[in-house]
Amino acid sequence: MKINNFLDATYLKTAINAGISEKENLKIVLSLTNEAIKYNYKLLMIRANYITIVRKKLRQAKSITLIGTVIGFPEGIISVSEKLEEAQKGIDLGVDELDFVINYKEFKKGNFVLIEEEVIKCTKLCLENHKVIKWIIETAALSNQEIVVISQRIKEIVLKNFNLEESLSVFVKSSTGFFKTQKNISNGATLEHMKLIIANVKPLKVKAAGGVRGFQDAQKMIELGVDRIGTSSAKEIIENEINLNKNNLY
Repeated sequence: MKINNFLDATYLKTAINAGISEKENLKIVLSLTNEAIKYNYKLLMIRANYITIVRKKLRQAKSITLIGTVIGFPEGIISVSEKLEEAQKGIDLGVDELDFVINYKEFKKGNFVLIEEEVIKCTKLCLENHKVIKWIIETAALSNQEIVVISQRIKEIVLKNFNLEESLSVFVKSSTGFFKTQKNISNGATLEHMKLIIANVKPLKVKAAGGVRGFQDAQKMIELGVDRIGTSSAKEIIENEINLNKNNLY
């Protein structure tokens, strides 16, 4: 197993989020880009304003690492038209994959009409432009039953409106990593939640995001059936794998 093929190395903090200058924030993004070139991550997940400079750097290095960005991040509460506009800007900048935060607050209120509208329209835009789309459901904000229901609904909407080949470019993703939980409860991917998603969205693909920080954690996710892992610890995961392989030689 080549773990790098599963990793979406992620840095989504703005300079304001990080409490640093824009120049310092860009330095972090470029450092992550250098890591991607060295370790051949599957994808770099970054804010849209960094796409152009990162794309240039990857091309110069002849790297095959893809670029992804987020839409409606982190709460998913902007309108469908705003999500479409934001996504089109990312597409125009040359992004490969787009991770949309579904309007999980409206879902929790029972507004399934809105959920269907945004899944259909946003998925259509991405697939027409040959882009991978991922729907972030924010598991930490949902009960187990809600995770099951929203996963099933996304699958049903996608399979009803797009053919199977197109549907293989659609993911359901666990988390933003930005949701604030109480009492230190995980706001990222847990094995329990990923099992629920996998059981209810296949043949759509699945991305575990948040809280996966070591090779063994990543390996457990892949063994469950996860297709991609979003993590801010991609380097640590790769180096864990390298060290384990070295130790197994002796």
